This record gives sequence, structure tokens and C-alpha cells, in this order.
Amino acid sequence: MNLLIKSATVVDPASPFHNQVTDILIRNGKIEKIGSSLSDDNAEVFEAANGYVSPGFFDLNCNVGELGLETKEDLQTGTAAAAAGGFTGLALMPNTQPPVHSKAEVEYLLNRAKGKLVDIYPLGTISHKREGKDMAEMYDMFQSGAKAFTDGNRPVQDAGLMERAMLYVQNFGAKVISYPEDTSIAGKAKVNEGVVSTVLGMKGIPALAEELMIARDLYLAEDTGSAIHFTTISTAHAVDLIRQAKQKGVNVTCDVAVHNLVLTDEALMGFDSQYKVKPPLRTQADVDALIAGLKDGTIDAVVTQHTPHEIEFKDVEFEVAEFGVIALQTALPLLLKAGLSAGLIAQKLAVNPRQILNVDAATVTEGANANLTVFNVDTEWEYSRAANLSKSFNSPFLGQNLKGKVLLSINNNQIAKF
Repeated sequence: MNLLIKSATVVDPASPFHNQVTDILIRNGKIEKIGSSLSDDNAEVFEAANGYVSPGFFDLNCNVGELGLETKEDLQTGTAAAAAGGFTGLALMPNTQPPVHSKAEVEYLLNRAKGKLVDIYPLGTISHKREGKDMAEMYDMFQSGAKAFTDGNRPVQDAGLMERAMLYVQNFGAKVISYPEDTSIAGKAKVNEGVVSTVLGMKGIPALAEELMIARDLYLAEDTGSAIHFTTISTAHAVDLIRQAKQKGVNVTCDVAVHNLVLTDEALMGFDSQYKVKPPLRTQADVDALIAGLKDGTIDAVVTQHTPHEIEFKDVEFEVAEFGVIALQTALPLLLKAGLSAGLIAQKLAVNPRQILNVDAATVTEGANANLTVFNVDTEWEYSRAANLSKSFNSPFLGQNLKGKVLLSINNNQIAKF
């Protein structure tokens, strides 16, 4: 693959060309030269005027149905949608059937993903079968390629189990990821507890359910000296708790789902199940606090929480519909809508996620492997059913005109154009 990207603004804090408009020559999958007025008769030329080039986006929280739930999404369609959204790396949640709780599942997924433009990083479970009772075979999974461990969308309720997991992974340098929810407080509620839930006549999930679990795991991390990562935080006080913990020196990182940055629980007034997510959509005050947390560095990364479902699981009454939306192709325009700059998007969607998961960095420098995303913040496009590359269609943004588009995804000596 020989490609010459012309006139692109580099957004990569680790690159000496950060914030510079430059040309990038890629030859055989590597960045050969970065500079002005480059030319190469043997390279395809891509004009990126007014566009940006960043390290390839990386999603820390992605659900793909394989294993066992391939009717929702498989690796083929999931990675196709990822590439269209600018993602060249995916950390796969273990919410599968069977769950990723042994080296067999880790190795299967890695073998299935070989040769693709998008790199796959399976996350192993903390507990066997995600039952929250006994620890899974974490060391074996780590040896096979799992970089971190989580029970996915099932929070670990047993504090003793979480403490043992934190202590255990220190022996081999892995990380525990916590989905923070106290189920004894959240119960079976479906929406945020507040004015909207009262108007709708629905039992709500209080912010306390998330914040209490964050407080617990922060204490455990401080006591054990272990690193902890919280995925999909959603409340203003959660941001404050993590900000205070970082100031104390606790080894904590966190991320937020992109839809929690642009939607509030007022979107539920029509009982549209496409807006049913977990953690639930919160209030405007929470959204404002989350965006402020991204900008001041409290929140380290943004995730898609891509969760595909067949139509029969979403096109039903709100109460019985499944939680989740597909989001790989809409992450960029939604982050722009939330007011994030191109540079901040690159930091939260490409640089920091790889650091959190302790995988090889992608960078826009000479001699590096070409692992890049080229995007334009002004291009408008329709997220139509034809443009959707996921196997599922459960997105509230389907059929809408969006601003901000990925133009190229480049990785593993492969290129995808959109």
C-alpha cells in the first residue's frame, strides 16, 4: 500500500508535527516521510484539505456478538462498522455466550481477527461465567492475549472478589475494569431517577447506585495499590469522586459513553426504546459535568459502548426492550456535537485508550506503522440504513444528517475509504 496524504492537519500530542498542516507518505504500511510538498509517482494521492489525521481511534468498550450471538453482530460486520467510524482497534467486552472466561475464547477471537484492518483485543472476565462468585482463569487468559479483565455489563457485587482480582492481576501487570453499579440500589429500574422518570411513571435508577460502587472500588484500589479503570461513568458526582481520587494519587482512569455526552433523559419522553441504554441517560447537569471532566483530564477516554441487537429486542415496549445502541459509525459526529475539538477527540479516542489498556501506541511519526484515521469535521452525511455497516440497526441517529465524517482508516498495511 503506497499512499500520499496531502495537506492534513496532524492531531497527535506525541508527534513532532502536532497541529501542523503537512503531507504524509505511506509506503508498505509504514509512514516513510512527513513534510511539505511531498510527491511520489508510485503512490495514490489523497487530498485531505481541511481534514485531520490522527492515530487510529481505539474503542475500550465494544460488544460484538461473536461468540454465540452472531445474529447481533459478528467480527466481519463489527470490524467493518469500526473502520467506517475511524476505529483501528477494539477492546471486546466478554458479554458473549459463552463469555470470554478462559484462554480458549481469547485465542478463538484472536485467531478469527487475524488479517483484518481493525485490531481486536478480547477482554477476559473477572469471574467464571460472569457469575460473580469465583475468579476466572485470568492469568491463562492474559498469557493468551487478554490485556484487562471485566465482567462486562454485570457489575461485580462481591467486594471481596473485586479485592482479590485487583491483588491478583498485579502479579502480571494486567488491569481490572469496573462497570460501576450497585444492583441492590439500581434494582430492575430502566431509566434515570429524576423528574423525567416521575413524569413517565417509571421507577428510576438513582445516581447513588453508580457513585456508591465507584466509592467502594476507589477504596479497594487505594488499599491494594492496584490500578482500576471505570467504564461508562455517567453522573456529575462520579466525576467529582474520580477527580478527588486522582488528586490523592489513586491509580484510577475512567471513560464515558459517547451518547451520555449528547443526550439527556428528556429523550425518553416518547418511550422510544432506541434511547434505552445503561447506565441510563442522565440530566443536563450530568452531561455538563461529564464534558467538563473530559476537558480537565478527569475523564481519560470516550467509548462507543457499541451494543448491537436484533429488531425483536428493540422494537418492543420500552419496559421489555434490551439496553444498548450501536455507535461505532456515529462516535466522531457526536463528539463534535458535544463540543470537543479535533485535538481532544484524538486524545480521548486514540491516544489515551491505548495507554489505559497498555497496548502499543499508534503515532503520526516517521518510521512508525501507519495506524491512522483521516477525518473532516465539516463534512455532512446521512447515517442511512445503506450507510450502516453493522448487522444491527438499533441507533436513535439512524436516518439523521450528521456533521463530521471519517474519510480513511489505515492499519496493518490496509486502507478503507469512506
